[in-house]
Amino acid sequence: MFKPLLQGLTLMAAAATTTLQAAPRDLIIDTDPGADDVVALFLAMASPEDLNIRAITTVAGNVRLEKTSRNARLAREWAGREDIPVYAGAGRPLVRAPIYAADVHGEEGLTGVPVHEPKQPLADGNAVQYLVDTLGSAKPHSITLAMLGPQTNLALALIQQPEIAKGIKEVVVMGGAHFNGGNITPAAEFNLYADPHAAEVVLASGVQLTYLPLDVTHKVLTSDARLKQLAAVNNQASKKVVDILQAYIKHDMDLYGMPGGPVHDASVIAYLLKPELFSGRRIHMSVDSREGPTFGQTVADWYGVLRQPANVLWVNEADAQGFFDLLSARLARLQ
Repeated sequence: MFKPLLQGLTLMAAAATTTLQAAPRDLIIDTDPGADDVVALFLAMASPEDLNIRAITTVAGNVRLEKTSRNARLAREWAGREDIPVYAGAGRPLVRAPIYAADVHGEEGLTGVPVHEPKQPLADGNAVQYLVDTLGSAKPHSITLAMLGPQTNLALALIQQPEIAKGIKEVVVMGGAHFNGGNITPAAEFNLYADPHAAEVVLASGVQLTYLPLDVTHKVLTSDARLKQLAAVNNQASKKVVDILQAYIKHDMDLYGMPGGPVHDASVIAYLLKPELFSGRRIHMSVDSREGPTFGQTVADWYGVLRQPANVLWVNEADAQGFFDLLSARLARLQ
């Protein structure tokens, strides 16, 4: 007489577990691929139960817009996720003259792998208008943005329609530097230096902001063992990631004398998938857009000496092996 009752309780528990399981996070990825951006895109596209990628929007940054847009479509093609639309956005910063990082990412934005024109084209329309339309019609605080390059597209959308900020749940930025110093100047990290005025617009919008700066990405480093771990996945996606990283990390290893190289942008996606791998604190941050040696610097008031209200979550620690374990597990899901 107890067997049917036990079976019923088991089914009820299973149903409750299913009900409690969180729905995937609605996500727009704004990016300027770039080697580490492609790794980030792979990680996100391999995680549909966690991330509902509404679109990928591209911006000029590591290389010119036509190349970042092609590379985003290549990543989509390689991952077998042609269902995700890619919209091209801003081809230059809001105010400053454009700069690029071909010395780090190569003339095509990707080193270590051959590139070609992807089969699927860009989506019709512009990334900025897509952001205006999508965020403007979204439920309040419902869509997360992963910002992997200069923040130009989102800034232009906010300038055009400031009220779209209400549709944003969180903006997670790979950018900035404090304790480590910069990687494009002694004070500034590349994504902020490339368009500090855009970062100021986003900061002033009042959206919930999380920053993953060089302070944390320079602690999540490759090693021979970790590259072998990725290679052991032994599919096309993992082979591409290893080939890309082996070519890409050499620049930073040589420049900083580090034992491995960072995978900057992929840390944003890892944070969204497993925030428990990361830690930091809420602080007040400002961006220096004045011409001079501190142009593009993120002024992170870690110790609260300015007594200003916190406006960002500044992440400065991570479980590096946990990151590579997550990356390996998710790459195994791809082709």
